[in-house]
Amino acid sequence: MVALSPFLYRTGSGVSVIFGELFQLPSPPQIDVMYTTLLIELCKLQPGSLPQVLAQASEMLYTRLDTMNTTCIDRFINWFSHHLSNFQFRWNWEDWADCLSQDLDKPKPQFVREVLEKCMRLSYHQRILDIVPATFSALYPANPSNVIKYGDESNSALPGYSVAVILTNAIKNKASDKEIFNILKDIPNPNQDDDDDEGIGFNPLKIEVFVQTLLNLASKSFSHSFSALAKFHDIFKALSESDEGKLHILRVVYDVWKNHPQMIAVLLDKMIRTQIVDCAAVANWIFSPELSPDFTRFYIWEILHSTIRKMNKHVQKIQKELEDTKQRLAKQHKHRDSDDNDEDSGRKDGPLEEQIERLQEKVESAQSEQKNLFLVIFQRFIMILTEHLVRCETGGIDVNTAWYKNCRERLQQIFLQHHQTIQQYMVTLENLLFTAELDHHILTVFQQFCALQS
Repeated sequence: MVALSPFLYRTGSGVSVIFGELFQLPSPPQIDVMYTTLLIELCKLQPGSLPQVLAQASEMLYTRLDTMNTTCIDRFINWFSHHLSNFQFRWNWEDWADCLSQDLDKPKPQFVREVLEKCMRLSYHQRILDIVPATFSALYPANPSNVIKYGDESNSALPGYSVAVILTNAIKNKASDKEIFNILKDIPNPNQDDDDDEGIGFNPLKIEVFVQTLLNLASKSFSHSFSALAKFHDIFKALSESDEGKLHILRVVYDVWKNHPQMIAVLLDKMIRTQIVDCAAVANWIFSPELSPDFTRFYIWEILHSTIRKMNKHVQKIQKELEDTKQRLAKQHKHRDSDDNDEDSGRKDGPLEEQIERLQEKVESAQSEQKNLFLVIFQRFIMILTEHLVRCETGGIDVNTAWYKNCRERLQQIFLQHHQTIQQYMVTLENLLFTAELDHHILTVFQQFCALQS
């Protein structure tokens, strides 16, 4: 525990230092939760003074939300919600009632909405409704229940409904994968021409019926959902063979759990780990039109950054395996130099050399995936920002909307938080995406990042 003098307890100096580190860009010196834990402990040690100091600090930070960097707002959300959860969620919400008269895409109402969402993750839905005044109902988190289109008999006319009923009973009766596949093969492909006898191709309806049905049956808890993904992994892999299939699986997960962002995040995390979907598919999904209503939501960027980190760790893991194998071979060579039996030692080199060759191929493949992920992300950023700029110019609208500020700062956030990895692909990014012809509003972000690296 960091030792702070009683003087710092009584004044706000210690709190200022802690917040100064927490909001440091691009990353704080310690993990975020360390600062949260420290402030909680200080409040317990000095209950007569520190809570009031933190309340004043929170008020001050709230008043600065309109000009605060998006990354700092993220950290403010995480800290504040975590802190409240340790003190019975006590807060005078009426002090922040000014956010209720603002558009929901403005920083203040967005902040309150995300804090309440985070608080719900740390408690439960009804608790949030009980502690927050009804005047804030527009910012309440949605009831985290699933939405199943095949769960209501009133939707019996929907394509695939009858198969969904059969599939539900089959899964409940512990049907085998082969039996499930036989049920799914009866689902017509809306993308297939009537005269196409092959029956080959991406079938969105088949994915929709299977994923909706399974997620509904496994909706009781996270562990039930994880078990379902594991049990029917082979079916998921078959349905996600194509890029379109992967993207549609993500769409259906969102349709089912749009009211439960945390469930979406943990399911996508599991799907990436089990290779049902890949990182590029998640990036494409995040920038898809279907997700535009949630594009500025906090959980979307949690998912994207988590996806990038998984890809980076995957590359680092293979690189470490390669380096370790090379070191083993070097030690073997060193041992051989001092050994007279060269012929026997030479035979021992073969397996390691083959392993190194395989690992080098895996590293190259993983780095290619990593580079493609960043190309997808930055290309999508450029596309949506360009569309916004053109729309504003055509309509004579001010470019600097709340959405534009958020999106542009999210682009900066990607560069800053993953700068060590992105540096490897700077030449490719400059040649393919951030060219001189790009609008200066977007190009400036890349140029500023380049200036930081020089």
